[in-house]
Amino acid sequence: MKIATILGTRPEIIKMAPIIDEIGKRGIDQIVLHTGQHYDKEMSDNFFRDLEIPAPDYNIHVGSGTHGRQTGRMMEGIEEILMEEKPDIVLVQGDTNAVLAGALVCAKLHIAVGHVEAGLRSFDLTMPEEINRKVADICSAMYFIPTEQSAINLLAEGFSRKDLIITGNTVVDACFRHLEISKKRGFDEESLKELDIDNMDNILTLTMHRAENVDVKERVVNIIEALKELSDMNIIFPIHPRTKHTLENFGLFDELNNFDHVHIVKPIGYLDFLLLTSKSTLILTDSGGLQEEAITLDVPALTLRYNTERPETVTAGGNILVGSNKQAILENANRILNDKEFADKMKNAKNPYGQGDAAKKTVDAIEKYYEEGILNITAPEDIMDSFTRKMTLIDTDITVVEFEQKENALVHMVFDGDEMRFPSDELNLKGMMITYDKRE
Repeated sequence: MKIATILGTRPEIIKMAPIIDEIGKRGIDQIVLHTGQHYDKEMSDNFFRDLEIPAPDYNIHVGSGTHGRQTGRMMEGIEEILMEEKPDIVLVQGDTNAVLAGALVCAKLHIAVGHVEAGLRSFDLTMPEEINRKVADICSAMYFIPTEQSAINLLAEGFSRKDLIITGNTVVDACFRHLEISKKRGFDEESLKELDIDNMDNILTLTMHRAENVDVKERVVNIIEALKELSDMNIIFPIHPRTKHTLENFGLFDELNNFDHVHIVKPIGYLDFLLLTSKSTLILTDSGGLQEEAITLDVPALTLRYNTERPETVTAGGNILVGSNKQAILENANRILNDKEFADKMKNAKNPYGQGDAAKKTVDAIEKYYEEGILNITAPEDIMDSFTRKMTLIDTDITVVEFEQKENALVHMVFDGDEMRFPSDELNLKGMMITYDKRE
């Protein structure tokens, strides 16, 4: 068996590192393909070396560009490599243009796609990432899903439960794995050494880069006004170049930089940032991945967005959506700082993304599919069965798999009277309303 992994951005490398590591430990043939869409020194060999995983076998070096131009160049490069390497399955992670390009190429070449972190939905079609993740799911053969809620998203869109594998999120594996590396080497950035973070109290780590925040002056002003009043906190702000440029254009950068409790630093490496996150009292962010990392490291998070494709972090109680609302930011930040019971509740929120074994579950499933021949994508040889979609209330003790065998059916959706449930094989359906496909 040969597994290919496509990577395009730093978050993809971070989250796929545990899976690449797991594949290597099992001696499975693998290749790693880097699209190079954010290529710089850190994104090349040095970054892979820091994470203690092999450097990519291929780098397409597509660079930056418009969505269409970048995606098209990626598809061309990915297609050429996959036609030569002929992997049994290609893994893509998340929702970047690299994911979109890789999934589309594989669909055309009839190569199985495994989508890691499948099923996430923000339900905001103005986000390019939402389009990318939905297209990737349509093209995939295996779905490695972080939570039951994400699995239900896919069921609602018509995907078969048989292909949905709830693994947890590799962000947990990555956080645990990479934090150990971070602790061994300590802070590497000079700016962080100078701040002496180890002796700081009440650290608030801030990240802000999304266009819906930084490109709207009213929102930026609201956020800065909130930061101004959080003077009891040491605010560490590794600033994105685009964010800095926008703040300068709005005439707001100098004002923010003059606050004594705000420490603006250049963008910092992942390992340094992970160590900084672990030492923080609070995270204020508009990043998706940082919402996951914060709850994994038991750090309360306030998210500067009005929606999130990580709603499980909110439901679990470790994350609160505050948008750019000054009052919401201040009320929640001050409560975390001054109300120990409230802060502890957020810190101790149960991690919805698992316990750090997502990589193992992912590779286990791939090996099983390979051994059973399910990864082979061929044209159908049998005439399609007809089916009728039905709904019924179950009043007997029977599991999902028992019901399917008895009725020659495929259970689709399950409602227990309060919420939707994922129809795992062993779920007892008594008292539940189900929809199912009845084979004729």
